[in-house]
Amino acid sequence: MQDFVLPTEFGIKRGTTRDEADRLSFGMTSKQSDHQITEPGRAQPTPAFLRMTRSRRSRMPVCMAIAGLLLLVLAWKSSVKLSTRTTSSMRHPFAANSLLPYPPPKLHDQLESPLLAPETKDDNFTAPPGLQKTNPSFHLLVPATESNPNLCKTLLSSFVLAYPPPTLINYGKKFDGDSWDKGSHAGKIRGVYDYLNDKDKVADEDMVLIIDGYDVWFQLPPVIMIKRYHQLINEANARLRRRYGTEPRKAEAGTVTEVVPKYSQSVVFGADKLCWPNPHSDPACVAVPYSTLPKDVYGPLTDIDPDGFLNRPRFLNSGTVMGPVKDVRAIYETAVEKVEKDNRGTIGDQFVFAEIFGEQEYQRETHRQSTQGAGGRWYEWLSNALGGSDSPLSANQTIKNMTVVPGRRYEFGIGLDYESNMFQTMTHSANDIEFITYNDTAVFPAIIEDHPNLKANPFALPIDIQMAHGPFWFSSPGNHSLDPKDGILLPHSDKLDNLPERVDWYEVPLATNLYSPSVPSLIHINGDKSPLKDWWPSMWYHPYSRALLRRYIRSTQTRKAAQAAAAGGQTWWDMRGGRGGVWTDNGVWMSWGEVCKKTEDDVFQDGKGTWGREEGSRKVTNYFGTVMIADEDEDRE
Repeated sequence: MQDFVLPTEFGIKRGTTRDEADRLSFGMTSKQSDHQITEPGRAQPTPAFLRMTRSRRSRMPVCMAIAGLLLLVLAWKSSVKLSTRTTSSMRHPFAANSLLPYPPPKLHDQLESPLLAPETKDDNFTAPPGLQKTNPSFHLLVPATESNPNLCKTLLSSFVLAYPPPTLINYGKKFDGDSWDKGSHAGKIRGVYDYLNDKDKVADEDMVLIIDGYDVWFQLPPVIMIKRYHQLINEANARLRRRYGTEPRKAEAGTVTEVVPKYSQSVVFGADKLCWPNPHSDPACVAVPYSTLPKDVYGPLTDIDPDGFLNRPRFLNSGTVMGPVKDVRAIYETAVEKVEKDNRGTIGDQFVFAEIFGEQEYQRETHRQSTQGAGGRWYEWLSNALGGSDSPLSANQTIKNMTVVPGRRYEFGIGLDYESNMFQTMTHSANDIEFITYNDTAVFPAIIEDHPNLKANPFALPIDIQMAHGPFWFSSPGNHSLDPKDGILLPHSDKLDNLPERVDWYEVPLATNLYSPSVPSLIHINGDKSPLKDWWPSMWYHPYSRALLRRYIRSTQTRKAAQAAAAGGQTWWDMRGGRGGVWTDNGVWMSWGEVCKKTEDDVFQDGKGTWGREEGSRKVTNYFGTVMIADEDEDRE
């Protein structure tokens, strides 16, 4: 660029024009001067787009342009939220390009949860007295006061998939209260809380899964359940961080040690399509977050179906819950307080837990709205006016204000399984489910025809299932030795124990939610109870249930099992051990034959007779001397 002589105060040669002086004072070319940059102190010309607004004729187009820009921003933000969800680690397995080769590689090590440590490989180890378990345990709690065929279906499904030995809460207990349920629902909450509060039975860092006892069937093994729990928690916490932000965590001296999310989630409940039995103005019904499923997942009537069948699940269902013992115990402690001090238990445990969740979410949203800046409040107002708000408090619904009790805890880290990857809650959801055998592609067109509103491909078997051991493996994951010294029970019977040699998950029918889409780890048949009878024969293990249960009991029962329990891993979950039976909350072991006596016609449905006496009467005990099958003359009626 040419060097300029600066004889005047502005350094501009005499004789230059005003426009040239403007350009030269800023070192600009004539082409660059089109940007209308002027010298200091000189009045700047009004931009063209502002001059347009002074004309009445131009104001309307300008306003429409601004409104259109805002709509584009809202649409962009909505698309970001949708794309964030549809590329989640749990939805991705259903993408068409996610199919693994058949048969898939067995990468079971990737399914192990951080909750569990690897098993020991030392088969010669003899467990010393007082062996202590040092890593977290996994507990399965089942509130049930008495046995019936439905409880036995639940237990059988947990056995053949190698879940922890179930602990029955309140088994054998009688309730005689004045309420409609005679106090059983309040007793259910108290029973679970007392168990979780017993430090001799559970530790704070243990994982606990609590299910209803009479209408839940497991479908997938616990390694998949735990993996999905961790995935769901990670994704939920990312959403909470984006929505509510972070806050500084201060040390005792008042200095900031780290910045942490304002809210986090650690406990997962099932999600329901209906809010019940809470009043519709209750925070449990109108203050809870919207589902993460697409807003049009069921077509144009999504969320506005007056009968609720096309609602996205967003309401808490108390029949399934999973999380760390410490966090679940805190929720049950508050539930006990509501039941025993506030007299809320007469309505049922479903009401109480939904109320706790509603109060948590109401507090979160009201705090977020009250701390927003002017820009945030204006944006939320506009979003609500245009129907795009994602705050449930912005909906045109009456909300019963909470009475905040000073000192009471309202934050519990509760969230829901909106997409039914862990828990499929069945209220008004029967039409969402199909039993799919994934290698039977001939039936896919008929399913699509029956469900014209499908938005995603439901016919790709999720990757975590493709990578798992085959379905029959879990009934006997331990030592397959036939040596009696290994504590093997129920020697093989050609009549009773024939199983297909190799069956993969592609070859068995799996209950599939077509709209999530998902293959849930368990099914909770609440609401209409007819599937308890109609769907049981469709469960993949039903045709082989007796043989699978016998194989489960034949697994190793020796000291090696105790060592495996102490080391952790997916085979043994706690120090108690036990296979083919249940523990009570009083520490009593009960075998399958004792708990599920005379349920064979309903559970097995195979016409092979009484359990344990199919080929004659004999007494069978395990390695520790516990009776697994009693002699006929010892059988207690």
